[in-house]
Amino acid sequence: MSFTGPSVGASGRTARRAFEYGRTYVVRPKGKHQATIVWLHGLGDNGSSWSSLLETLPLPNIKWICPSAPQQPITLFGGFPSTAWFDVNDLSENAKDDMEGLDAAAAYVASLLATEPPEIKLGVGGFSMGAATALYSVSCFAHGKYENGNPYPVNLSAAVGLSGWLPCATTLGKKIEGADESVRRAASFPVLLCHGRGDDVVPFKFGEKSSQKLIASGFQDVTFKAYNGLGHYTIPEEMDEVCAWLNSKLGLEGKV
Repeated sequence: MSFTGPSVGASGRTARRAFEYGRTYVVRPKGKHQATIVWLHGLGDNGSSWSSLLETLPLPNIKWICPSAPQQPITLFGGFPSTAWFDVNDLSENAKDDMEGLDAAAAYVASLLATEPPEIKLGVGGFSMGAATALYSVSCFAHGKYENGNPYPVNLSAAVGLSGWLPCATTLGKKIEGADESVRRAASFPVLLCHGRGDDVVPFKFGEKSSQKLIASGFQDVTFKAYNGLGHYTIPEEMDEVCAWLNSKLGLEGKV
């Protein structure tokens, strides 16, 4: 499946970037299907590695959808292509967000959830760049639309971000406070963020400040977990936290 978005070229004419997404891996629930979560991998990875891990978790009521990002040139890598949800020009707090790529990725995630049965709770999650995409999806859900103005089509129930960051953090507050419905959605939406203090790829302060920005923007149910000595990877202790949190926030039965 491909998604396109407009971008203005040097000539001033509107060009369109095409995003060709890779293979999607699905982990079927072993018990009663109560929730579906799209889980997004990090830069340079694909959906397979995470689907293998998620399949081992004691969460029998969750269906996991693990898509693979498109290959695209990454500015941070001097234009060298990699699997990525959006372009990254710098890993800094002042980095410019790739709004076209973020909108396309969030729309793709929503399309994967849109065909789920109406009684199923929907969630997003991810690692690193995948966590950033998940959090951007949450901001679109709360705001009710993407940055390009198109309406956000699905009703999310929870989000998890591991070793990631919040894109468009500086503008989130204004988007939320401008509409009563956005304020209501943000206030009741649960978010779990986990980050290692030893992360040498996405600095710990990015995760910490992302949680603070979410709270300052009106998200009242934000949990931030810090892990001493953890680098840019996950550990069983962290995944245990994810399992307990999802069971609690989604009201899962936890039985096969």
